[in-house]
Amino acid sequence: MSALYDAMVSVIERHITPLAGRVGQQKYIIAIRDGFIAALPFMIIGSFMIVFIFPPFAPDTHWAFARAWLDFSVRYRDQLMLPFNLSMGVMTFFISVGIGASLGKHYKLDPIMTGLLSFMAFLLVAAPYHDKQISVAYFSGQGIFTAIITAIYACETYAFLKRRNVTIRLPKEVPTGVARSFEILIPVVAIVATLHPLNLLVEHFTGMIIPQAIMQLLAPLVSASDSLPAMLLSVLVCQILWFAGIHGALIVTGIMNPFWLANLAQNQSALAAGEPLPHIYLQGFWDHYLLIGGVGSTLPLAFLLLVSQSVHLRTIGRMGIVPSFFNINEPILFGTPVIMNPVMFLPFTLIPMINATFAWTATKLGWVSQVVQLTPWTTPAPIGASWAANWTLSPVVMCLFCMLMSAAMYYPFLKAYERSLLKKQQDELQRDARVALNS
Repeated sequence: MSALYDAMVSVIERHITPLAGRVGQQKYIIAIRDGFIAALPFMIIGSFMIVFIFPPFAPDTHWAFARAWLDFSVRYRDQLMLPFNLSMGVMTFFISVGIGASLGKHYKLDPIMTGLLSFMAFLLVAAPYHDKQISVAYFSGQGIFTAIITAIYACETYAFLKRRNVTIRLPKEVPTGVARSFEILIPVVAIVATLHPLNLLVEHFTGMIIPQAIMQLLAPLVSASDSLPAMLLSVLVCQILWFAGIHGALIVTGIMNPFWLANLAQNQSALAAGEPLPHIYLQGFWDHYLLIGGVGSTLPLAFLLLVSQSVHLRTIGRMGIVPSFFNINEPILFGTPVIMNPVMFLPFTLIPMINATFAWTATKLGWVSQVVQLTPWTTPAPIGASWAANWTLSPVVMCLFCMLMSAAMYYPFLKAYERSLLKKQQDELQRDARVALNS
């Protein structure tokens, strides 16, 4: 067992850790992650409107309160949808500006200008004008990948021109704001002169504008992202990276966010149309079934630590229990420790994958409601699970079931680790007693 563990650690240190470090520091991954983080507050508030627009009551309910709420929602549907349409419905606006600003900082460009340049680049290809109207079809989830690509292209173009000194320079006496406005004129011309003709060319030969073509190309990948193998792989990568002390969740969510949001938009559209929801694996599923208390689903472990016979483990449990309710488990991971602890490797890695399998199967069978809302990742798991599924009860039951399963699976490994700590503590006491007796 020791030889196997040493070999595993060697593989992690030699191959996985350097690769994960490079991926985690990759400028585009960081920019995409920052873009989604910047857009998150707007999308959470917009997504929260879903519960007011589509309250969790049966259409034929006779409960007076529920009946009044449903009737109110139907009567004022257009007014209630406005905050949703101007947040989740235009999520690509916030994402493109956020990515552009983040990448602009990396290149030491003005983040406001790069954000606006990225926004304009997205609109050039994703807002076709027909019959005196601008189409908004690609302002929500369907345009996420286009927003990412155009933001990166716009920033790279701006940075390239800046490095080559292809810019308009004004005298130093000109105010800084005015100088920056003129500095970006040539990048704006370059973006318009390249993206707009390209969009027209793609439409001429394929009958699709760029966002349509991108979604057509990525359709198999988007579909594959909402599958049990994809979910298990993403969880496994996250857990192995975290076991090595690398923030795997940042890397995995940075990659998965575009797929999650595209699929969330489709779930919300299906909900509004009264159709079956097409997708299961979304961010709410990841946060509230697979990361209960943080990576490794360690909230149940925190409860077990509270009643440990080891003083050290009980102390860590007291320190970590409250943050774990809000999915912050660094005190547990590094205090126990779980990180690089051979006894805890198997449960830490496998428990989220087992939870994922149970939750996926139950949702696929229709026993658990699917995710239709975006929730803050710090929301306590049972509450967040219900909130994400439009305040239905079945996700709470599923979440509690996963917690009980996690506790049962952590227990034998924790007891084995606890015994080793107690034996070590006993050996130290005996050694100290012998030293005191000899002195």
